[in-house]
Amino acid sequence: MIDLLKNLNEKQCEAVTAIQGPVLVIAGAGSGKTMVLTHRIAHIIARGIATPDRILAVTFTNKAAGEMKERVHRLLRDSPLSSAALSIGTFHSICLVILRAHAKECGLEDGFVIFDTRDQESLIKEICEKMEINTEKFTPGSFLHTISTLKSRLVAPETFADESTEPFDRMAARVYLAYQDGLREHNAVDFDDMIMMCVQLLQKHDDILAQYQEKFRYILIDEYQDTNYAQYQFVTLLAKKYRNICAVGDLDQAIYGWRQADITNILNFEKEYPDAKVVVLEENYRSTQTILSAANTVISKNKMRKEKNLFTRNDAGEKISVVVTDNERKEAEFVARTIMELGRTRRAESFSDVAVLYRTNAQSRAIEETFLRYRIPYKVIGGLKFYERKEIKDVLAYLRVIANPRDTVSLKRIINLPPRGIGKVSLDRFFARGERTAHIEEFFTLIDALKEERATMPLSKFIKMILKRSGLEEYLAKDKKEGASRIENIHELISAASYHDEEKPEVALTTFLDNAALVARENEEGSGGAVHVLTMHAAKGLEFSSVFIIGMEDNIFPHSRSKQSPAEMEEERRLCYVAITRAKKNLWLSYARARTVYGQTQSNPPSRFLFDIPERLVSFSVYEGGPSVSRDDFESGIIDIEW
Repeated sequence: MIDLLKNLNEKQCEAVTAIQGPVLVIAGAGSGKTMVLTHRIAHIIARGIATPDRILAVTFTNKAAGEMKERVHRLLRDSPLSSAALSIGTFHSICLVILRAHAKECGLEDGFVIFDTRDQESLIKEICEKMEINTEKFTPGSFLHTISTLKSRLVAPETFADESTEPFDRMAARVYLAYQDGLREHNAVDFDDMIMMCVQLLQKHDDILAQYQEKFRYILIDEYQDTNYAQYQFVTLLAKKYRNICAVGDLDQAIYGWRQADITNILNFEKEYPDAKVVVLEENYRSTQTILSAANTVISKNKMRKEKNLFTRNDAGEKISVVVTDNERKEAEFVARTIMELGRTRRAESFSDVAVLYRTNAQSRAIEETFLRYRIPYKVIGGLKFYERKEIKDVLAYLRVIANPRDTVSLKRIINLPPRGIGKVSLDRFFARGERTAHIEEFFTLIDALKEERATMPLSKFIKMILKRSGLEEYLAKDKKEGASRIENIHELISAASYHDEEKPEVALTTFLDNAALVARENEEGSGGAVHVLTMHAAKGLEFSSVFIIGMEDNIFPHSRSKQSPAEMEEERRLCYVAITRAKKNLWLSYARARTVYGQTQSNPPSRFLFDIPERLVSFSVYEGGPSVSRDDFESGIIDIEW
């Protein structure tokens, strides 16, 4: 018999061996959650409790599913039992297998296709054209966001149409109905359909439900706090007969409410299953006790949680450094110089041991520019580098056309952005023969007017004018899904431009565009890897020896949008808990006395989360700044470090 329990602590053993009936495992950050899941699966198989084909394990990413399969396979490799028949996958992949097997019952034909985001947007655009909906005012993205939200809540188009009272909702209901008709015509489903249609299939066909209840007698769900209503219904239906459901998650790491994740699913697990066994994993194998104590005190202020207190057998470790700087540029400089010092003193083995976390994507701009100046290799995780983002490229394209009328690449990018009713034929004729329609003429009238204004105002004000006169900001604001984030990025670009406001307008524009081009160039990693630059959301599930959390200021973190909602403020606090617990050894929390926002200097109070951390755990310092660094220094290689 394989000894699967020898490397587990007492609570992990309890979670692994409690097989029959409902089990809720509250797994704190760094507590060995994946080990518990994989050992539990292996234990069920090795003990002969069930054959592999009777087990279902559901995860949220293909990467997590692949890792789980590999670990289970390794645990059982010396056993005559095989893990090949295991069903381990994401909600989408599991539901897709079921839909393929029962396409007819779902109103689909064999060989149905899956629409990706581009396919969905194309279909929505067709529908809007037929309905004569102004897509400048109501973007396809806003309709898709609404439809996705409704499907995650299992709301059918007919139901939504009956309940809609607001003008946009009534319009969205018409689009939703037509969108579903369009999918059927194409014999297609989207990703939300996979789960919604699977739930509907199981609800309508008792024989099919019974078939899968027999097949999946033992069910495990990872990251249960991140499930939405449709996903909750799916696993609840499957587990209803045998009730051998093991939900693993952490309320304190529930940070995806904006993706329709419903924290009540895990909060109400014990109401759903009154006889559930609850196991709390509190021993952390990642961080120092100082870091854990800080995380514990921050999250303890939340009301919607289940009590737990992380501890470790690791050393207490160094105090957490709280650093105040004059502005965001000094903050970025502090981070860069500290990283260089980590390398010099070998407190970090490589650049890849280090991460910089921030609340919003726009905050990466100052960090990226400074890292390039200091020749610190970096990679943006889970997103694009600042100057590679679409909205930034769009604004820069306007500026380039104004600065250089012969830049046809930039001209092609913006001539119909936002949409001006210029068709493909008109564009082809213009770029081939210079033929101008009325709409093209209007565009060039706008560009000529902007050229006239260029010499009369500071650069940051000029960019604001471009956004207003072109309609670009209004156009982005209508995108319910990503509009707010994109506008934040543009505001950050304006903040960068404001540093050129004292220069002559004609010089300022050229210098700004030159700097943007230099910063946007490729950033090579080298043998020492690269510093990870990412949002706190993207950092979930990752760990680093040294972590910098920047922008620890109210209105930035917690985000200003959360101030009016206690539930959103609790999610911000959970996000802080997640960010802190990414650090293994060293943690820096920084804030700026003043920050340039939308071209204006703004002062925010230090983040309320800083005041939650006991003074005994922190060392406080003020960063005054190192010697100034010029571009000549950078290009000659004076600022350099080898790891």
